[in-house]
Amino acid sequence: MASHSPRPSPPPLAELLSQRPVSLFLDFDGTLVGIAPRPGDIHVPNDLSDRLHDLQSRLGGRLALVSGRALDDLESHLGSVSIARAGSHGASRFNADGSRLGEAPKGLPQTAIDELSSYAEVNGLFYEAKSHGGALHFRGQPEKASAALEFAHDVAARFALDVTTGKAVAELVRPGANKGAALEAFMAIDPFLGSMPVFVGDDVTDEHGMAAASEFSGFGIAVGERASEAARYHLEDVDAVHSWLDL
Repeated sequence: MASHSPRPSPPPLAELLSQRPVSLFLDFDGTLVGIAPRPGDIHVPNDLSDRLHDLQSRLGGRLALVSGRALDDLESHLGSVSIARAGSHGASRFNADGSRLGEAPKGLPQTAIDELSSYAEVNGLFYEAKSHGGALHFRGQPEKASAALEFAHDVAARFALDVTTGKAVAELVRPGANKGAALEAFMAIDPFLGSMPVFVGDDVTDEHGMAAASEFSGFGIAVGERASEAARYHLEDVDAVHSWLDL
């Protein structure tokens, strides 16, 4: 089980960079921007993209955004970025120059999509269609969490899919779509190759990324109140993340 004992704050980023090359892998929702009741309701500062590009320059290009959102959804909020990025929990990966890293992932079977969207409509939940997955959101009705998770796992079992769980959401994806696999793919190529990876995230889906960072002699930073098994350090909230990154 994850420990609930508090973890220390990470060393200053400037201190880490003075010791060796560092690669940063950043979650988006709950890490760079605050969580909203619905994914489309988030507030993104107008200059966040510019600040991230500045951070990328300070890191010698070793910055990647690793989000549960599909990349087209991420771009609709953040704008077009020339930063390495992985969407749909790491399944869809692009280099900073816009070239794809690896193969394009497949979407969900249409029958599975129909079942998920129908379940959401009948039960008053929100179904979010993604290009490489689909998510049942129950933040507004936490009493339906158990039934929604059971249904999601049932659909996943019948269609050979994986379920990733987060803050009041159950998302179905193709097998192997996780943030740890995305980090590993980026760490195999320049400019990330040979650096120390640091993964920063707030949710259960970020645990794979933090564990993968540890495999490369790096570490994870957990954001917020959720207990983390894989993180070495902790930051209190989005503002603390921005402060640590000097955004």
